[in-house]
Amino acid sequence: MPKDKFALGIDYGTESGRVVVVRVRDGEQIASAMIPYPDGVIDERLPGGPRLEPDWALQNPRDYLLVVEKGVPKALKAAKVKAEDIIGVGTDFTASSPLPAKRDGTPLCFLPEFRKRPHAWVKLWKHHAAQPEANRINEVGRERNEEFIRIYGGKYSSEWFFSKLLQVLDEDPAAYDATERFIEGADWIVWQLTGEEKRNTCTAGYKAMWVKGTGFPSAEFFRALHPRMENVVAEKIGTTFHPLGEKAGGLTAFWARKTGLREGTPVAVGNVDAHVAVPACTVTQPGSLVMIMGTSICHMLLGTERQMVEGMCGTVEDGIVPGLWGFEAGQSAVGDIFAWFFEHGVPDYIHREARQRKVPFAAALEKRAAALKPGASGLIALDWWNGNRSILVDVDLTGVLLGMTLATRAEEIYRALIEATAFGTRQIVEAFESKGVAVKNLVACGGLPEKNQLLMQIYADVTGREIKLAQPLQTCSALGAAMHGAVAAGRASGGYDSIFEAAEHMARTQKLAYRPRPDHHEIYNRLFAEYKTLHDYFGRGANDVMKRLKALKRELAAS
Repeated sequence: MPKDKFALGIDYGTESGRVVVVRVRDGEQIASAMIPYPDGVIDERLPGGPRLEPDWALQNPRDYLLVVEKGVPKALKAAKVKAEDIIGVGTDFTASSPLPAKRDGTPLCFLPEFRKRPHAWVKLWKHHAAQPEANRINEVGRERNEEFIRIYGGKYSSEWFFSKLLQVLDEDPAAYDATERFIEGADWIVWQLTGEEKRNTCTAGYKAMWVKGTGFPSAEFFRALHPRMENVVAEKIGTTFHPLGEKAGGLTAFWARKTGLREGTPVAVGNVDAHVAVPACTVTQPGSLVMIMGTSICHMLLGTERQMVEGMCGTVEDGIVPGLWGFEAGQSAVGDIFAWFFEHGVPDYIHREARQRKVPFAAALEKRAAALKPGASGLIALDWWNGNRSILVDVDLTGVLLGMTLATRAEEIYRALIEATAFGTRQIVEAFESKGVAVKNLVACGGLPEKNQLLMQIYADVTGREIKLAQPLQTCSALGAAMHGAVAAGRASGGYDSIFEAAEHMARTQKLAYRPRPDHHEIYNRLFAEYKTLHDYFGRGANDVMKRLKALKRELAAS
């Protein structure tokens, strides 16, 4: 019997990185190691530097290197797998999380003269301070009828690549001048591991206006955006992008020594955490909407035709798997909303009950919320605690909780917040279906489905669709990265020659599935109609009170 071969998946999340060792023949996860980022999400003050303004979210690229240095040896040791049995390495990353670097890949923030300048650091995906730049991009894009406006469903986001680069130019021209390469974290980490700067088509297509076959918008567009950006593509980015699953290069001698892996081990081109999870959830054909559920949700869908769907984060050919169009949508806050409520909204009676029952307070809260019937609390909420990603693409929108009385209890608020996030997902599903892109069922992965059965049942009841669960749940992105590592290695080395072949052998779903309850779905249809009314009233300009309040907040903070 042939000796088992393994692939490594390295998943870069918002707060930590995870390394998994996966058996290639069946996708079994043998071991994993999670490495928290020492600097975490930098949203208040630079390490040893100045305070940050509102809506900033940065990271330290040194933390990404630490995940490889510490996580790979730890995972290998736990798996008891030898270096010669690792055939490939794949990575995935939050996006868009770009950083300014020198021509040799050195991040600007590593240089003493730039360390205390915020624009020298990684701008994390949820950095929202580039909204004025996004507004400018959309204004110029619409005036010129640029293709990317249609690809992104009508709006380019402040979370994405060029909004963040334009902000660097607007606010710190010296940092812009010093930036010789502006590059996604997904591509930067692969560059470090292989010594090869090979950028991937996924982040380029979904976050940076790049279109297969035609490339970036013209120099005239960038000149209209800002005179100094006319040649930005040639000067700071480049025009060559590589398909998912391609081998970017071999592991360098330096990183072989650091990790214990063999020099030359194939490393796949970078990928995005949400996109790489799709084949890991067994989805390689149209009809199944994959939800990567964590602090936020990414909604991923495959289609046979190009369709322009309002508020999508991209419609990209070969963007997820070869030969199909990949659609991305998302909600900017889901788990983050629940975390906010856990920290600020859970009263003493829930904590006392949890202590008496000897369970976590979240379990006590969930049990109380599960006992409620849909609509019984008289509450409804909008899930915009961190802005709206899809379908309105507006970070200046904020949360709403409607229907409060002196009798309102914590469990009712918690359930209303869960329902609001489910309504946000249904809004996205209906946007797809309005353009003829079928959504037959949902497949979920990530941390939330494992922790919260009530959440998953409400999502099934609200959307009226069965929800399958990936196996494993929490490490589906890391599994997907490992699958692409096996494809980069190829069948001749014990891997696979396509992601379809890899998915057939390495991906699976659980037997457990959540099915909608017809009586609950009927009530949620009525509540969803109310949600849509509020969604359009606050989100489409009838009442811009949210934006006025944020503007007042910024004005007072600056005074």
